Amino acid sequence: MDATRDHPAPAASGGRDAAPDQAAYQVLARKYRPTDFAALIGQEAMVRTLTNAIAAGRLAHAFVLTGVRGVGKTTTARIIARALNCVGPDGTGGPTIEPCGVCANCTAIAQDRHVDVMEMDAASRTGVDDIREIIDGVRYRPTSARFKIYIIDEVHMLSKNAFNALLKTLEEPPEHVKFIFATTEIRKVPVTVLSRCQRFDLRRIEVQRLAGHFKDICAKEGAAISEAALHLIARAADGSVRDGLSILDQAIAMAEGAIGEDLVRDMLGLADRSQGFDLLEKTLKGDTPGALSQLSSMYQDGADPAAVLGDLLEIVHFLTRAKLVPQTLDDPAVPEIERVRGREMAGGLGMGALARAWQMLLKGLGEVQHAPNAIQATEMVIVRLAHAANLPTPEEALRRLTDEGAGSTAPAHAAAAPAAPAAQPQASAPAPTPKPAPAPSSGGGGAARAMARPAPEPDGSPDYDDMPDYGPEPDYTPTASAPPPVEGQARVETFADLVNIAGEMKEGILQSHLLTQVHLVAFEPGRLEFRPAAGAPDNLAGELGRFLKSVTGARWMVTVSNEQGRPTLAEQRARQQRDEKAEVAEHPLVKAVMEAFPGAEIKDVRHPDGDT
Repeated sequence: MDATRDHPAPAASGGRDAAPDQAAYQVLARKYRPTDFAALIGQEAMVRTLTNAIAAGRLAHAFVLTGVRGVGKTTTARIIARALNCVGPDGTGGPTIEPCGVCANCTAIAQDRHVDVMEMDAASRTGVDDIREIIDGVRYRPTSARFKIYIIDEVHMLSKNAFNALLKTLEEPPEHVKFIFATTEIRKVPVTVLSRCQRFDLRRIEVQRLAGHFKDICAKEGAAISEAALHLIARAADGSVRDGLSILDQAIAMAEGAIGEDLVRDMLGLADRSQGFDLLEKTLKGDTPGALSQLSSMYQDGADPAAVLGDLLEIVHFLTRAKLVPQTLDDPAVPEIERVRGREMAGGLGMGALARAWQMLLKGLGEVQHAPNAIQATEMVIVRLAHAANLPTPEEALRRLTDEGAGSTAPAHAAAAPAAPAAQPQASAPAPTPKPAPAPSSGGGGAARAMARPAPEPDGSPDYDDMPDYGPEPDYTPTASAPPPVEGQARVETFADLVNIAGEMKEGILQSHLLTQVHLVAFEPGRLEFRPAAGAPDNLAGELGRFLKSVTGARWMVTVSNEQGRPTLAEQRARQQRDEKAEVAEHPLVKAVMEAFPGAEIKDVRHPDGDT
């Protein structure tokens, strides 16, 4: 990689053997800042687009560069400015993808002193007045360059009014003006601005490529560094060249000789990778004392608790990939320790255990970051994960409970029902057989009134436990095979038909009233009598009458009664569910599950046909 320097310095200032001039020293991130597109790494798509645009003379008037920190947004903006204004060594050249670096324009732009290339930091200059200066300046032609270029860094920090003030100029700028925006928060830039720009997304740099780039720089600096240390720095950089160079600069200053893996780990507060594998292995085996001892040792050696959990997450992710894609272990970029330990652990762990470890570690990392004592929070995460490792999988628990339930309940079944076969393993607890439910009466109100009704309680609320058993509520769920009702032609023969039609006609509010606020007293075609529940709308009877006429084409007599009436459909459903849960709770297999998991509750009962 041919990385060019903006400000060439004497060799003694960069070498490790000569005493550097402290006043002239430049950090590596500035010293090896690219000055042309050839020195940019990892941004081939953008370079190819700009190359073709310059060659074809199809240059946009505005560019927006976005990406994470340290991938070269501002650097790319300056390179574009040099490429557009370069005149070549002889002063006769035009826009080029390879600026010469020696002409007056290239030199002045590199030294940040060109009057026609203005760079503004939007983080500190966010208002309309700052944008007004740009608007007033674009009308004048460049002093010495080919284009007048405005570079606005962190453009997303501009105020809303500043963006609005810039829109007209950005849409139709003079031919001698180019805008280049750089931002890490592209979502905060208004769409009206983005639509006027040519957008380039700068990518994160891969770990392997970063490591190679850092190795070239170390060779130029005369610094000896191991491959493992290079990969640690590249991984810690998280795709950012500038972050990685800052870490490398610190490592070179810290080392008294060759830069090794241990030095970089101590500097970054990272634990040894083998210790991370040991900690995860002990935790997933349920060895809580051993895991806590391992964590304490790593903490005493200077490992950051949050970094430890981050390492465990990386290892779990690596093991998951190794289990699903075995070729991952053959990648040359994978260190030997990860290849060997990863092959051992991936073969002995199931996907369920890995997925559970990932979820618990990810949740635990957030807890550690907000905990008053990070190491204590990390220990609790390890304890939870080790405890979960001792729990059986759902399949194992069900098989174990089924076997135990079958063994303990077989004699009782034989005595109670000699003809019944022995209990067999089942996938779920059997639901009680629903009792047949008679459809709501369609023979008039006489039968309903002849039915015995208990007297109301002193407080006026009915005691539904003493009322006749009406059975489960009618099936008011619309069936897929039933044709949708046609206005004026629907047949409403039962109360269940009325509820179904209300749902099919998208009358959700009316259907809700029918389910929860109607105590049916009598129902027959053409006549509906009910007692409204507390909270029912005053005009519910009128609404029902109008709805029935609209769907049947006939006038219905809808009356409000003071009689007790049946429980609402919702109350019937709730009572049925309580009865089913009580019956299921007496099943031996369910009892075994409840005893194995204290505090467990029966949330729902599902029948073999899928209904609840």
